[in-house]
Amino acid sequence: MDDYSDWGMATRAIRVGHRRTAEGEHSPPIFTTSSYVYESAAQAAARFSGDEAGNIYSRFTNPTVRNFEERLAAMEGGEACVATATGMAAIMATCMGLLQQGDHLLSSRSIFGSTVILFDKYLSRFGIETSYVPLADMDAWRAAIRPDTKMLFVETPSNPLGEIGDIQALARLAHEQDCLLVVDNCFCTPALQRPLDLGADVVIHSATKYLDGQGRCMGGAVVGDSNSVGEEVYGVLRTAGPSMSPFNAWVFLNGLETLDLRMKAHSANAAELALWLEAHPAVTRVHFPGLDSHPQKPLADKQMKLPGGMLSFEVDGGQCAAWKVIDATRLLSITANLGDTKSTVTHPASTTHGRLTPEQRADAGISDGLIRISVGLEDIADIKADLARGLDSL
Repeated sequence: MDDYSDWGMATRAIRVGHRRTAEGEHSPPIFTTSSYVYESAAQAAARFSGDEAGNIYSRFTNPTVRNFEERLAAMEGGEACVATATGMAAIMATCMGLLQQGDHLLSSRSIFGSTVILFDKYLSRFGIETSYVPLADMDAWRAAIRPDTKMLFVETPSNPLGEIGDIQALARLAHEQDCLLVVDNCFCTPALQRPLDLGADVVIHSATKYLDGQGRCMGGAVVGDSNSVGEEVYGVLRTAGPSMSPFNAWVFLNGLETLDLRMKAHSANAAELALWLEAHPAVTRVHFPGLDSHPQKPLADKQMKLPGGMLSFEVDGGQCAAWKVIDATRLLSITANLGDTKSTVTHPASTTHGRLTPEQRADAGISDGLIRISVGLEDIADIKADLARGLDSL
């Protein structure tokens, strides 16, 4: 890899990882091949044994996917990156690679609903127990760690309430107890937050979201050191095969080129919308780490460059009122995806967290009147006007 140590984030997002072929192309190509040809039987044997570096099979070695991995690793400040088929595949590969039967996983309560299902329903079948604590309560984290705890897992900011976890404090706690700290950085991306710089061991992404930025492809990524990620997580990918396709990797490469600009624009729109919502009489509470009313704004300012493009807000009247606001929109897309140039709106209690029990949702602070917005790049006046249709009628 070229030396990029002096490059800024935007430059790394555009330049790292592309090695021009003999064709002299300016844009990274898509290598749509399942296998590779060797010069001799001896070279094939050397590749398969690991004695010679190079492509073997596109399940785990593909030049386009490798370009994406190297670029994202450079942006996050990691030694290695493993690209996966989805964000959930990234979490699964991380747990399978770094945990074993009898281990204990300690997680924040404020995580994506499918992650809770993965931990509780599927990891438990392999003898891995999961406990949950409030994201911001360091005393609870400390009290819940056991001798068999091997991993702390957090989303920060959390989905959908925008809670902030203190990455530096969690990293210190994890390392004192010989644990790994895994941070889902989906909401911020490395453009706004770099958990590895704050002491985290592993960073996870759903590339489907902001890394793509236009809602086109599915993908995930795990970033960390050359051992935990470069060998253990990579070994799961090589054997089990939750692989990213070359086409999707190529789409994500193009998405990364504008990531820095997009995240600044998303943050600016979200900050203005949050202030407008906070002043609206039909809104009882706004969850956005950029607001002065957010209890963890000082921490957000410390570990995030900007507050990001995600917010949620609550209305009185439960699901009926929330659905009324959502159904009145004409511009916003009613979809559970996020990180798109197009603004999206969803009702977490019946979509992203719908598979959780009412008790689990209550523990996570997800009320029936909660609405989540992924603030896009449309004119902010149009986004406000679209939400006003429903809010003004409550």
